[in-house]
Amino acid sequence: MTKIIARPRNEFDVFPRYFRHMFEDINRELGAVAPTGSYVPRVNISEDAQNIYVAAELPGMTKEDVKITVTEGVLTIRGEKKSEAKQEGRNYHRIERRFGEFVRQFTLPDNVQEENVHASFKDGVLEVVVPKKEPAKPKERQIEISVN
Repeated sequence: MTKIIARPRNEFDVFPRYFRHMFEDINRELGAVAPTGSYVPRVNISEDAQNIYVAAELPGMTKEDVKITVTEGVLTIRGEKKSEAKQEGRNYHRIERRFGEFVRQFTLPDNVQEENVHASFKDGVLEVVVPKKEPAKPKERQIEISVN
């Protein structure tokens, strides 16, 4: 006799994905008329044993357009992607590139060295490196046993 393993499928699982894609499509279409401040750079956050890495895509920007701060455990990346002037004599059929001011903030864990954060900027990618602290070694203290 063949054993059939049933995996219940929740039909509602498709709705969050559907709505996420729907709003992404709307946002993409609004790119032509989105107000200033609508630019949000994409980031990747990763870590290894020594550091936390935050890489942000900032195409068309220079390091002078970006400011990075760390305050009370919060890493803040702020800047402005300036819009290009429309050229006279051209008929624009679609404008999808986004411009404007942005602020991205990330809460850092307690085990980082805020004073040693450093960043580099190359080929439109900003990489922020947040060093981790050495893990505290547990202190062992021997307790005297008294005789009553």
